[in-house]
Amino acid sequence: MVRDFTTESLSHDPIHGYIPFISRVGLAPGEASEQDLIDHPWVQRLRQIHQLQTAWWVFPSAEHMRFQHVLGVMHLGSVVVSAWYESLADVCRSIPSRAYVESLVRIAGLLHDVGHGPFGHFFDDHYLDQFGLTHEIIGAHIIEHELGDIIRRIRRNPGGRLSALEELDPRQVAWLICRPSGRAEDEEGHPDWLKKLRSLFSGIYTVDNMDFVLRDAYMSGYNTKAFDISRLVHYSFFTAQGLTIHARGLPALINFIETRANLFRTIYFHRTVRGIDIALEQYFAATMQRLFPGNPLKHLDEYRQLTETSFLVDVCRWADQQDPELQDLGTHWRAIINRDEMWRMACERTMHFHSGQAESTTIFSEPDLVERRVREFLPHHLRDIPLRIDVARHYHRPSARKPAGKQNYWYDPASGLAFELDDDELFRSLPTSFIIFRIYSRDHGYDRELNAALQKVAGGGGGDTKTNM
Repeated sequence: MVRDFTTESLSHDPIHGYIPFISRVGLAPGEASEQDLIDHPWVQRLRQIHQLQTAWWVFPSAEHMRFQHVLGVMHLGSVVVSAWYESLADVCRSIPSRAYVESLVRIAGLLHDVGHGPFGHFFDDHYLDQFGLTHEIIGAHIIEHELGDIIRRIRRNPGGRLSALEELDPRQVAWLICRPSGRAEDEEGHPDWLKKLRSLFSGIYTVDNMDFVLRDAYMSGYNTKAFDISRLVHYSFFTAQGLTIHARGLPALINFIETRANLFRTIYFHRTVRGIDIALEQYFAATMQRLFPGNPLKHLDEYRQLTETSFLVDVCRWADQQDPELQDLGTHWRAIINRDEMWRMACERTMHFHSGQAESTTIFSEPDLVERRVREFLPHHLRDIPLRIDVARHYHRPSARKPAGKQNYWYDPASGLAFELDDDELFRSLPTSFIIFRIYSRDHGYDRELNAALQKVAGGGGGDTKTNM
């Protein structure tokens, strides 16, 4: 079949090269294009929300937005469906056409972040949580109720056209982007092929995290080719159990997992990045009370206008208001943006946990207790100085991330069997998780005293302690 270039446009991307998508030109009456979704205000809004929620304040080149990321995820949807569709069709009955599956995965990739608020996951933890919401729940609602009509009218993607009787279901898109709950009712009513596709969004290696590891590593300057995505895709396929990687591909997967963990250590959990988060947290609740009316699902129009751009412009203007509370908040926000109001890391302790170990067995599972004990070991005149405790956690391997488990498997050519990818021999070389425990103060004047106190509290064992000196 000759490719129809009249309906196709290209977006150039530094990570994936040219990203093709279906434009509005040359479509049948009533048919919607992928461009209709890309240009929709809900998706264009992602141009004003950074991919690295506060790390762009620390890494000058990491100014990329979630908009670039979702285009990359959409593109990877085509890459993996092209490589894995035949194996999925071999193990599933009544599977839709390849074009349907490809469009479904592409659209889910494009829209998986559509529910994010300012500062990404920080917004989930410090605002949405009070309403029992996540950006995924909001995103699923937007997909079904705001973008559903466009999705149903999409008939093609750069790889092919849907069959005559096929119509994309926005509910399937919404279900794909939500992390598994672990409850049986979450799986009810969904065909087997769709359940298996969920691993592309919530498994160990997904179209989402494969793109952000490549993109964040490149844009931050960490690494221009962070891991071998071609080898990872080449050695993966679907079996009756689910998404499976051949034993020959396991080293590439291990490299991906380690690279992702290193990004958490060096970029996402950078001491200054976490210090900025602490500063934001101090004023965020009071700010949102004055800035936004409440539950985003009840105020979708206002939520669509709420971005990092609007947030930072609004809060900086408050410094010039007559209202004393607004003026005070605005003054603090200006100081944070100018990096004048900062929390500085005094010391840190990194701990790795392997199979059979748990954070709950250490004193670091109780940050408030550690702070009290540290203050007791400080010289008397320092016991009331302002301090903040920060605990950053990252889970290396799948057995530590239930219920997102049972999404990935590995194929053993010696036995011809597939096994759940959670605790095999190769994975035992990796920690299950790590934590970075840090103490922050307003300046570096008492770093030595704080480090000495932390050493006494920890008993000198169980991790690596560092100061910022």
